[in-house]
Amino acid sequence: MKFSIITPSFRNSAWLKLCVASVADQGVALEHLVQDAGSDDGTLDWMPRDPRVTAFVEKDAGMYDAINRGLRRATGDVLAYLNCDEQYLPGALAAVEEFFRAHPEVEMVFGDAVIVNAEGDYLFHRKMLRPLLWHTWTGQLSTLTCGTFFRRSVLKRPGAFFDLNWRYISDADWMRRLIQERVPMAVLGQFTSVFTHTGRNASTDERTLAELSAFRATAPAPARALRPLVVAHHRARRLLGGAYSQGPFDFSLFTRAQPERRVLRHVAQPTSRWRW
Repeated sequence: MKFSIITPSFRNSAWLKLCVASVADQGVALEHLVQDAGSDDGTLDWMPRDPRVTAFVEKDAGMYDAINRGLRRATGDVLAYLNCDEQYLPGALAAVEEFFRAHPEVEMVFGDAVIVNAEGDYLFHRKMLRPLLWHTWTGQLSTLTCGTFFRRSVLKRPGAFFDLNWRYISDADWMRRLIQERVPMAVLGQFTSVFTHTGRNASTDERTLAELSAFRATAPAPARALRPLVVAHHRARRLLGGAYSQGPFDFSLFTRAQPERRVLRHVAQPTSRWRW
């Protein structure tokens, strides 16, 4: 089983180095496709010559266009996309491969994520749930893209590529369409990924929040009218699914202070409370 990991890149050289390192030490068959839009921050001084990646440097229409280009070029059996400020934890892809081999009926699986600050220190964690349509459409997202993995067969479905009409929240719209396509989905039940809050993440941008509001407005009227109940149901699912429970644990990642090797972090008091 071969993985194709797509990373959209633009002026994120320091973070991209950590992302590449986290993919390269996974110990599985893979290709790491980096779609760079023509960075002028030093990325092109090293990335096109890095043997760990397959580099494509070309202008694009934004992050989702870059991901679409990578998906069309991918040759793997399992695909995923990982942003420059995200990483895989040790053994993540091996665990995904084992899951897919054991569950041939599943086309998409979601791993849990650890959220860290710019220094690589733990902030909180997120455990994933199988996404539901109304939850997703009204903004109660149950997954993070850094922990999302899917079989090549998904690309044959309508709506398999990102809609470029959404500049900031196309991943939410993408998930909504895949749910409507009845793609078989499951949760892995273990941490696979790291999301770094760099202070510049698009997910916290005011334009992202405005576009998310516009996306919610496209939901069916009953979903919008019943949004308080949808939110309550989402939280109940998280509670019953163990999303708020986690004992002490360790994880290791690459940091800007130690870009050459992983650094071990111990989490004595885990929390699922979203905090920056």
